Amino acid sequence: MTGRRRNTAPPREDVLAAAMEMIAERGLEKLTMAALGREVGMSSGHLLYYFHSKDELLLETLEWSEGRLGAERGRLLMRPATARERLDAYVDLYVPDGHRDPHWTLWLEVWNRSQNADDGARERQAAIEGAWHRDLVALLAEGVSRGEFRPVDADRFATRLRALLDGFSINVAIGLQGTDRGQVLGHVREFLDESLLAS
Repeated sequence: MTGRRRNTAPPREDVLAAAMEMIAERGLEKLTMAALGREVGMSSGHLLYYFHSKDELLLETLEWSEGRLGAERGRLLMRPATARERLDAYVDLYVPDGHRDPHWTLWLEVWNRSQNADDGARERQAAIEGAWHRDLVALLAEGVSRGEFRPVDADRFATRLRALLDGFSINVAIGLQGTDRGQVLGHVREFLDESLLAS
């Protein structure tokens, strides 16, 4: 008896997890459709059928990784702690673990490729940034309302703080000398002390 042919393609999430693992272990330059296909038991043509392009694969992998970070960020921001303690946790989650942090490596590549991206891809990238921004605005507004932070425009302050974090984070991710993670966290905490703490 011949049964129906089974679809042996791994679940999409498994492919995205494998792509992220390859970036972490081997670097982004080793992530080719052929290499990923070997990793998950699919041909590069099969992968292209599902993702249409490497740009789409990278963006979906970033969205998948951001989904996991978003869940972790939500847990950190909902825990019972002061607004400042949760702000420090937000910053700690935002800043790369170090040189070649796989999430930041991927983020930088996707943003670099976005120069030629279509409107739909740009909207998806904006959604990633928007989630981080909204959470930070809400946290800052809460700290202000509780009197932990001095009165600031939460949206404007969040925009400036995220620009600061992005600049420092890029330096950490590319391994710029003199900007390791510990130094960056120290600079950011000093900035927050000077800018936010209610007198």
